[in-house]
Amino acid sequence: MSTISLEQTISEIAAHTPSSIRVFETLGIDYCCGGKRSLTEACERGGLGIDSVVKLLDDAERNARLSGQTQWIDSPLSAVIAEIVDRHHSYVKREIPRLIGLAAKVANRHGANHPEVIEIQQVFTALGEELTMHLVKEEQILFPYIKGMAASGRPPASCFITVEAPIANMVAEHEDAGALLDRLRELSSNYQTPEGACLSFQALYQGLDEFERDLHQHIHLENNILFPRAIEMERAN
Repeated sequence: MSTISLEQTISEIAAHTPSSIRVFETLGIDYCCGGKRSLTEACERGGLGIDSVVKLLDDAERNARLSGQTQWIDSPLSAVIAEIVDRHHSYVKREIPRLIGLAAKVANRHGANHPEVIEIQQVFTALGEELTMHLVKEEQILFPYIKGMAASGRPPASCFITVEAPIANMVAEHEDAGALLDRLRELSSNYQTPEGACLSFQALYQGLDEFERDLHQHIHLENNILFPRAIEMERAN
């Protein structure tokens, strides 16, 4: 019997059953910034059969239980932050300069015949600049506050009155990043390279696609797991 309710929001399902994330990615269902829709609404918007989607989610959950997939919703906040920083922040820091350089190379070589790659270069450069500053604010201000609160059981001294203020700023920046990702996908026709595209062109689109998938998981861990639990912890103290 399915443990998933049709009225659960996509973000709730993703938070409690991490195996659903791969299913949502495959089906093009937004589970991070736009995850406040119910499963029913998301399926209707995407023209997807609810029964078939629920079966995919149930199969994924069953396989995850057998493989012992980490349930971040139950993990210590320090472990969630470590996962975000060590895996996702490290990935973003590594990939931004690589993809900016690759985008510039493709734009220089193919921009005359494919003007969309010029805008792709501009959009990804803007995204990289925004994310670089975003990670600094999280690593130097927000995350130390949350870790300190989790360790001591009470809110530490800070430059803000409540953790909800910086979290609201981070969520807004996540939405901005999501809009830029949507624009990249639109410009690239869902990362489908034109016929006869060179290896650099193919590598750029593959890299952008992988970057988007990682950033979705990254934002999900923050928006749907870390941030709500941090707010709840602060309110309890």
